[in-house]
Amino acid sequence: MTVLIAGATGATGRRVVEELVRAGVPVRALVRDEARARELLPAGVVELAVVDVGDRPALERAMQGCDRVICATGARPSLDVTGPLRVDYLGVRNLVDAARAAGVSRFVLVSSLCVSRLLHPLNLFWLVLFWKRLGENYLRASDLDWTIVRPGGLTEEEATPDLTLTGPDQLERGRLPRRQVARVCVAALDCPQASRQVVEIVAADQPHGQSFAEQFAAIATP
Repeated sequence: MTVLIAGATGATGRRVVEELVRAGVPVRALVRDEARARELLPAGVVELAVVDVGDRPALERAMQGCDRVICATGARPSLDVTGPLRVDYLGVRNLVDAARAAGVSRFVLVSSLCVSRLLHPLNLFWLVLFWKRLGENYLRASDLDWTIVRPGGLTEEEATPDLTLTGPDQLERGRLPRRQVARVCVAALDCPQASRQVVEIVAADQPHGQSFAEQFAAIATP
């Protein structure tokens, strides 16, 4: 199994790469800045593909030979009003189309809590949640085997608390470390119960000791 990571140099994407490398899974990192990638990603064990998510033909070439895709892209806060449109919708759409053409068998998308709430304050940032929701919808309408992961507020701490996993549109607040988002994404790659599921995740109020697979199974819908 070879996994392509889109957004591999981002704060969450880097942790996804680290988790896969730790598990001995071959990784192809999709990046825009090769120098930055070589600085941030594990040297010598990660294959780099320097491609912009706006370049659909190049994306398809980059995915050749990959079995899985984890998309951890996200528009960065800026004065560019088109950023969320280009990255969180059009970029995701290009990645989905390229994955279908390349024969990818599973696509995991990192989205966000509250994407269904148009009046959420985050939409003041150029409708970022609106465009993320359209990206989700495009993936859900495809014939790919997919999982959509909607994390709450992201922290940089390396703690790994137990998580609360629910189905869509059940959580409105909560936080969790990016490390745990990465672990959920990696777990979803080969978990049958994660297939075609939207899962919302935040740190649990109390430890419970359940595995991600057990929690995926608990929320799985036919």
